[in-house]
Amino acid sequence: MLEKADDLKRYELHALDGEIGSVEEFYFDDKHWTVRYLVAETGSWLTGKDVLISPFAITSVDRDKKIIHVNLTKKQIEDSPDRDSHRPVSRPFEESYNAYYGWPSYWGGPYAWGNYPFAGTALGHWDRSRAKAESEDRNLRSTKDDAGHNVEATDGEIGHVEDFVIDCDSWTIRYLVVDTSNWWVGKKVLISSRWIESIDWLEGKIDIGMTREAIRNSPDFSEKALQERDYEAILHKHYNRQDDWSNDFLAK
Repeated sequence: MLEKADDLKRYELHALDGEIGSVEEFYFDDKHWTVRYLVAETGSWLTGKDVLISPFAITSVDRDKKIIHVNLTKKQIEDSPDRDSHRPVSRPFEESYNAYYGWPSYWGGPYAWGNYPFAGTALGHWDRSRAKAESEDRNLRSTKDDAGHNVEATDGEIGHVEDFVIDCDSWTIRYLVVDTSNWWVGKKVLISSRWIESIDWLEGKIDIGMTREAIRNSPDFSEKALQERDYEAILHKHYNRQDDWSNDFLAK
């Protein structure tokens, strides 16, 4: 199931014993492009607390009702470790957060979820006695803060990041939605996170290593396209890239 990050902000978050709020933004790592936390807007229920929900806690996503279900109680969330919302998510906080919920760390191995490519597999096979607290530096980014970054082809700028497309089964960021209106009016395109050549996060520049001509002739993006695997196949064929669903996307 593919969904734009901005559309997922309309989804409610439901704990085991009631609604806890809605999705405000997502934190993802800049190596595997995997969502590490959903940031919850809790409204009046839990004022003053920055609530993060890990994909480890998500049990299902109901697209029809626009609800994300998590296997936590409101009390568990209320008593979870506090963090300073004005500072980046720190590794010490993540260690205390995972320890509180009894979840494995994602930074202790070569794959997207540590020693495993999928979150569910990590939970099913995690051995606490063998867990390693490795502290490899993998920075967390925000879908809210990083929208707007300039996207550059090999022969010039083509536009900016308008949104991110999230795979709600693996919780990876599969595509960037690029608005080319300042260069090629009326066109939006998808660029796979795997096709990115380099990123300067400080300057807000993303290099995709493609020509403007390739982007100009690429299949136009529309909301309906996310529900069509044929569109993805056409997109990959246009750029002469191997599709992501034939391989282990998360293990790369």
